This record gives sequence, C-alpha cells and structure tokens, in this order.
Amino acid sequence: MSSPFVIIYGGSGALGSVAVRLFKQRMYQVINIDLSSNASADHSIAVPSSFETLSEQSTYISDKVSGILNNNKVDAIVCVAGGWQGGNAASKDFIGSADKSIKQSVNTSLIAASLAARYLSPTGLLVLAGAAPALKGTPGMIGYGMAKAAVHHLVTSLAMPGSGVDGRVVGILPVTLDTKENRSAMPNADFTTWTPLDTVVEKIFTWLSTPAECESGKLYSIITENSVTKFE
Repeated sequence: MSSPFVIIYGGSGALGSVAVRLFKQRMYQVINIDLSSNASADHSIAVPSSFETLSEQSTYISDKVSGILNNNKVDAIVCVAGGWQGGNAASKDFIGSADKSIKQSVNTSLIAASLAARYLSPTGLLVLAGAAPALKGTPGMIGYGMAKAAVHHLVTSLAMPGSGVDGRVVGILPVTLDTKENRSAMPNADFTTWTPLDTVVEKIFTWLSTPAECESGKLYSIITENSVTKFE
C-alpha cells in the first residue's frame, strides 16, 4: 500500500519547509508547490514566474499534480504561500505592494481551492493561511490586510454546501511566526509572543488525524503569550 499524499503549497518557505519535514516524518508523500523546489519533498512543482494569467498558472499546476497523483486523492492541502507587505495608501509603492500581496496570498489560495475541488479526499483537510491582524483594519499594511481578509472569506465560503469542495476547510491566522527572517528584521522583539513553526504544523496534523479537533469553516487565530500558544 502506497503512502498517502499531502500537498504543501509554499513548501519552500519557512513554514512550508517545516510542514514538508514533519509530514515526511509521518510517512506522507509530500508534493511541494512553490516558485522553487524543495529537495526534501517527494515531488516539487516549481512554478515559472512567466505566466501572464492566473488561469494559465492554475492549469499548469493542476496538470503537474494530476500526473503525480495518477488518480489518487490527497489527504490534505496546506497552503502557506505568502509574504508580508507594508504600506498605507500614501506609500510610494502602495499599488505594487497590494498587487504582490494579492498574488502571494489570494491567487495561491484560489489555486489551492481549485486543487481541493479536484484532488482532495472527501475526508481530507484544506488549510489556508490568513492573518489575525486582518480581522480588523490594517492602515499600515492595507494591501496585505485586504488580501488576507479575502482568504478569510474564501475559507468561510468553501466550507459551505455547494462550494465544490467536499473536505473540511479551515483558516490559520497567525500574528507573528518565529522565523529566522523575522528575528533578523526585529531583533529586539519579544520572542515569547511569537509562534514556533513546529507548533503550527503539529496543530494542522492533529486536525487532519482527529477531525473532531477542528470545525470546518472556522478561522483559528494563533495567539502566543509567554511562549504558550493557543488556537482560538
């Protein structure tokens, strides 16, 4: 019997790389989708940046996934692609940063949803990455907050009857993840309020293996205080 499949969208990034590693440890066949390959994954789909439309990009990825799965279904699709962009409406790069946020968070989530409609097991789990600050206004990072709010809406919609996705759908809404990049950018921050990457992935695995532990359609804010993390 072959090992079950999981798709990590953004599996070459900080959180995605941890997801690839931990799912591999649990004997999953991991398909990584990202702009670059991850040698630790069983299969990597490196997405060219030359596509002119989202439709072309989606078709390319779906065809690659179909060839790998060979009529199998996946147990989970975890989309953690993205990136932070700051800027208010008066910022010089406001439109450019907003456009980048949409491509990084909204477009990848839409493609993940499309993959879920085609390849996710009826008992499987789709995880999309929002952001806790985007539950309210984000004046200093408008494009980023808007993109993440759109992901929140997508989670809610996909969990409803008639969405085209049969499995469970949840959103993870971190505040600040404990990454090397964030520590380098904010060396004087209070790291006891930052969420370890392993903690996030372990929770996703719990939701996958124990369906009663999560509610489809729910947005889980990830709050860390005094090095203790809660999913609320």
